[in-house]
Amino acid sequence: MSEITSRPPSPPIHPNRAEYVRDTVRDGGDFGVVEKPLTPWERIYNQAWVRKLFIVTMLALAWQGYASCMNVIDFSGVMKIPVNLSVGLPVGLNWIAAFGIAFVNWILWIVEVVATLPWLIYKGAMTVNAGKCEPRPLLLPLFTVTVSALWDALYSGELLFKGLNTLRLLFQGYGTGLFLAAIMTTLAILTTIGNDFLETMTAMLNPLPAIALLPLALIWFGLGDKSIIFVLVHSVLWAVALNTHSGFKSVSNTLRMVGRNYGLGGFSYVCRILIPAAFPSILTGLKIGWAFAWRTLIAAELVFGASSGQGGLGWYIYESKNQLEIPSVYAGLLMVVIIGLLVENLIFKKIEAATVRKWGMQT
Repeated sequence: MSEITSRPPSPPIHPNRAEYVRDTVRDGGDFGVVEKPLTPWERIYNQAWVRKLFIVTMLALAWQGYASCMNVIDFSGVMKIPVNLSVGLPVGLNWIAAFGIAFVNWILWIVEVVATLPWLIYKGAMTVNAGKCEPRPLLLPLFTVTVSALWDALYSGELLFKGLNTLRLLFQGYGTGLFLAAIMTTLAILTTIGNDFLETMTAMLNPLPAIALLPLALIWFGLGDKSIIFVLVHSVLWAVALNTHSGFKSVSNTLRMVGRNYGLGGFSYVCRILIPAAFPSILTGLKIGWAFAWRTLIAAELVFGASSGQGGLGWYIYESKNQLEIPSVYAGLLMVVIIGLLVENLIFKKIEAATVRKWGMQT
């Protein structure tokens, strides 16, 4: 038997080809600047509240400047086409012609604003330099005067009391509307008849303005809180129910099957599967319902007046208008805006950050 001779082992082959071999970087500076610190200006600009504060400040300055020189800007001299509805045309064609003429007048106004804006800026600068600006406080008071009127009304407690009364009615109507919307959407997602009922009622009543129900509310409930709450419930219910139901229907079948496999059903299925998955749509419905309720409440107070011997922000605005206290009118409107900003940034933003942003459902 011949001896088996073994060949010498071959030299090891380098795992990397020569053209892909890279020298080890020993000095970290060869990479250049990997992380660059932000400048103070970038740090300030990245703050959302700073940007929003800047926008509000610019609006306040524009208000102050425009109110100071209202005699400079005047668009009342625009050429208009006269509207004459007694030209012997049929009624339908008559109104169509009137609508067309009104549209043309609106286009002419826009053209005049754009064409004369540079001249108005120059004229305004010359007027300011000459000290001939004339404010018109009955049309638009100065921003500083409005803020002063707002502070005086808050300091006296009158505006604060009326604001709290308005918020009390708002929370009652908004909470009742949310409760009814939750019941209706739960029944709609669990039963067929509930789904048909919600779709039918939403199609019928959602386009109906809440302010149009004021006469019925007066007849049914009289002049008081119940009438206002009834109108608020109508403005909140359908907006929230529609967005919530749409969000439930958009939940993927995979999540639905996960809930079924875990044995969830009924109320637990809605709370643990549908609500978290559809919460972006639900949050949008909450915001829309809040906006509808807020606007409806101010309008209802303007129409109803004092409710049960008390009055809200709408009634404060209406009383100030009757007494020609125009700064107080704008102070009431400014209070409405401030409350809206506080609710949006202190309540809805916090809910959004703790839910949909934390869950990665929104960027």
